[in-house]
Amino acid sequence: MNPLLSFIQAIRSSLRYKLLVLVLFPILLIMPIALALAIYWGSEFSYEQLFIKVNTDLSVAEDNFHRLQEDYLNTLGRLAESHVFYTALESRSGLAINEQLDTLRRSTGFSYLHLLGTDAKRLFLPHGEVEKRGHPSPSLLVALQGQPRVEIEIFSADALEQQAYGLAKQVELPLLDTPRARPTQRRVENRGMMIRALYPVKNSRGQVIALLDGGVLLNGNFKFVDTIRDLVYGPGSLPKGSIGTVTVFLDDVRITTNVPRTPNQRALGTRVSDEVRTQVLDHGEKWIDRAFVVNDWYISAYQPIIDVSGERVGMLYAGFLESPSRNALWQALGVLILLFLALMLFSSILSISGAKSIFKPLEMMMAVVRATREGYTKRIGRISSVDEIGVLANEFDLLLDLLQERNLQVQQWADQLEEKVDERTAELKQKNEKLLTTIQILRETRAQLIAAEKLAALGELTAGVAHEINNPTAVMLGNLDLLVAELGDSAAPVKNEIDLIIEQIFRIKDIINNLLQYARPDQITETPSAIDVNEVVQHTLALVRHLRKQKQFEISLELKAARPIKINPHELQQVLVNLFVNAVHALDKQGGTISLATSDWDEKGVVIEVEDNGVGIDEQQIESIFDPFHTSKRVGEGTGLGLSVSYGLIKKYGGDISVRSDPGRGSLFSVWLLEEPDLTEDEAALMEQFHSVEPELAVGDNKMRA
Repeated sequence: MNPLLSFIQAIRSSLRYKLLVLVLFPILLIMPIALALAIYWGSEFSYEQLFIKVNTDLSVAEDNFHRLQEDYLNTLGRLAESHVFYTALESRSGLAINEQLDTLRRSTGFSYLHLLGTDAKRLFLPHGEVEKRGHPSPSLLVALQGQPRVEIEIFSADALEQQAYGLAKQVELPLLDTPRARPTQRRVENRGMMIRALYPVKNSRGQVIALLDGGVLLNGNFKFVDTIRDLVYGPGSLPKGSIGTVTVFLDDVRITTNVPRTPNQRALGTRVSDEVRTQVLDHGEKWIDRAFVVNDWYISAYQPIIDVSGERVGMLYAGFLESPSRNALWQALGVLILLFLALMLFSSILSISGAKSIFKPLEMMMAVVRATREGYTKRIGRISSVDEIGVLANEFDLLLDLLQERNLQVQQWADQLEEKVDERTAELKQKNEKLLTTIQILRETRAQLIAAEKLAALGELTAGVAHEINNPTAVMLGNLDLLVAELGDSAAPVKNEIDLIIEQIFRIKDIINNLLQYARPDQITETPSAIDVNEVVQHTLALVRHLRKQKQFEISLELKAARPIKINPHELQQVLVNLFVNAVHALDKQGGTISLATSDWDEKGVVIEVEDNGVGIDEQQIESIFDPFHTSKRVGEGTGLGLSVSYGLIKKYGGDISVRSDPGRGSLFSVWLLEEPDLTEDEAALMEQFHSVEPELAVGDNKMRA
């Protein structure tokens, strides 16, 4: 057990420790609180001082940053106002001017130095160079009005190359993966941060006749940041082992820095942490706090760098390693903690030693209590002391004996009760299982009864329909034969129409057969032959073209099926007509698009898909969409038999129909057909022996064929 928890438990249950707490209260409570407050105050005060220092360091770095900018501007001013330069400009001596510009650029560290005319074009270009215009900026317009300007500007790679050959290549900097940095897709930084100084050159009348345009590139300019660092973090300004660092950021990328990535390598191309970027670049606020810099924690200060347009384009950073200052702080706090612990330990030992000789009997009682709680049998025994504590110990032993006897009785009763509960639980579980089995049987029986009732009703209906329709169709077919015989050659112009009428009469016969087959799904009317489903789809479209009179819609065909399928083509055509008609009904009043596609179904057969972009089907209706007489159409628009009959026809050949719908977007019906019908031996025998479904159909068929 944890010693601290044991001590707390002892205080709550022991008179000895309660007295000890009263004696040791100042040591055990007041002194730790005082120490904790001292540690907290010392830590907070130390870090406040560190933050004040780094804020001052940033201010000094910022002053030097601006002072160096002014120095570059003053350098241009001294050249512009020199007699030698003015004389060369008056005489338009391009060679002398270029020589002075080149000498000044190399001696002062300018990345480029040009002389611009009042039209912002470069003057006195060396022989062979094409005419170039200065980099446009608001500062350029101000300088042309006679006011010297020095600002921070961001140059693109093309703009850098226009100012001086090789500058664009010089600034290319691969971005390195940096812990805690904001994720980015960029891999290279090819822009340049430039200190751009513009100084107007005036004639004797005070008119601006030219501009000196000089830029100092900060990318990779170690001399620039090292100069600021040496001014900010001079000798003795930091604890031993700490290092002061200064960095210039372009956006969140270190383009010039003295922060080390490895002992001999600067952290160029690394990026600032996301929390610093958010506060400084996104919100425009200073950061004065701890920050993770590349690979270690620094006491850091950041502030945004504003360009000539007032945009935040980068950051100026000053900071120093946190670990030396933190280590010094913890060393001092560690000495204080050790002194406190030594004093508290000495006082505690002295107090506990004096209490042991007084409360020995109480300790023996406490040991018995612990043993009893852990399940062991232990007694105090006879105590020679006859005072109150001795009497209490003897009575305590008697109480434990009585308690043990009662526990044995309770355990016996509990065992008996557990046996009864197990028996009742087993009986209840067995009855629940029987009840679930009975409920499942009832559900299955109910579903079978409903299906039987529907099939019985449909059988009666189809038998009546077959009887009433078969005779008229036979009469129609006989009269057509008589009509053709009477007309003779005169019937040739309408022969196709007559053939189509005869074909549709036989199709009526097939439909009646299919209705009877749905009522008797275990019978197959005829031996199926191999067909091309693409041809059936094409023939089906000829039968449904009249539906365009009801709604305007587009038909999209994608016929890729190559496998032949053994199925009655008229039955398949009936299924496709039902699906196509349903798709037309699902379109809204403005019409839509119906897609028919065929493709091979692995090595099994063919799948035909009929898709519309109509109103769709609710999820609740999909469950019963293939039930007989189920319809979502208005009264008079449908009987609810189309999908159920189609489902029965496809199932008869071992296939399947599936549906997927998105309400408001449309539905997709898929007809899965096997290459060889999955028939049992009995079904195959019935298919060979079947000649007629009902006597009326047999008679009608003979009349038609006569």
